[in-house]
Amino acid sequence: MSQHKADNRPRHKQHPVDGLLLLDKPVGCTSNAAMQRVKYLFHARKAGHTGSLDPLASGMLPLCFGQATKVSAYLLAADKTYRVMIRFGTQTDTADADGNIVAESEVRTVDRKALEQAMDELTGDILQVPPMYSALKKDGKRLYELARQGIEIERQPRPVTIHSLRIEVFDPATPVLRVVCSKGTYIRALVEDLADMLGTLGHVAELRRLAVEPFIEAQLVTMEQIETAAEAGDEALDELMISSDSALVSLPVVSLTQEQSRRLCHGNQVQVEQLPPAGLCRIYDSQERFIGVGEALEDGRIAPKRLFVAPESVPD
Repeated sequence: MSQHKADNRPRHKQHPVDGLLLLDKPVGCTSNAAMQRVKYLFHARKAGHTGSLDPLASGMLPLCFGQATKVSAYLLAADKTYRVMIRFGTQTDTADADGNIVAESEVRTVDRKALEQAMDELTGDILQVPPMYSALKKDGKRLYELARQGIEIERQPRPVTIHSLRIEVFDPATPVLRVVCSKGTYIRALVEDLADMLGTLGHVAELRRLAVEPFIEAQLVTMEQIETAAEAGDEALDELMISSDSALVSLPVVSLTQEQSRRLCHGNQVQVEQLPPAGLCRIYDSQERFIGVGEALEDGRIAPKRLFVAPESVPD
């Protein structure tokens, strides 16, 4: 992480923060360390991140503050886009450049046509064995904790989807690929599978997360930008945030009257004309304020699922 600038604001008062910040996580720090630094700079009471990035990886790490922590589950389920540089010829214990080399192959370069063929075979719905260095649990212990003790256990393959896999920069020893994939995909495992199909070994040399749907790389905010804004004050920090409902743009919109909004915020189902097809939706009151996520029912009613406002905050 970059050299931290001094934060000279008084520390006696927390800043009420609600919304999302799309942090461009720097290489070399954990996702939690990056989140804690931003939380400190914002003086935020409540914060969390969605979808951890390894210390070696940079890129999009959505941070949720206040009420926006309620959308974290939707972001965890979203498709992701990565740029990965592969180094062929060596295998590490962590499957990335941060690990120790445990095996080497005489095959250190690959043919472009063979690489493209292997990529085609790994595109679509596949089964992937999670790496030992992962946060998955076995009998209450995370796999990476067992791996650090030299213990390797059998892992069951899990279904994931590789929506697209293409070459961005071809180099026979260190090609750069762009991957669009479903939740739960391990890029490190994908790289090792690709190398195996090509008759060699490989690991992740560099990794950057470019996007978490529906967000794009151009929306990223760097740690340096946040530190500069913190020196300017809370208003400058607030300008870096985006609204909670921006994470839910794929859901249809339902607008309610203020009376319907109050009833829904008290936990009641309400009858609504012209509901979208049955399923989740975004709910707004008559003043176009985002209320939360509801579920459209087949009988024409809408039920509250995840509310973002208190009943007493709904105006007449």
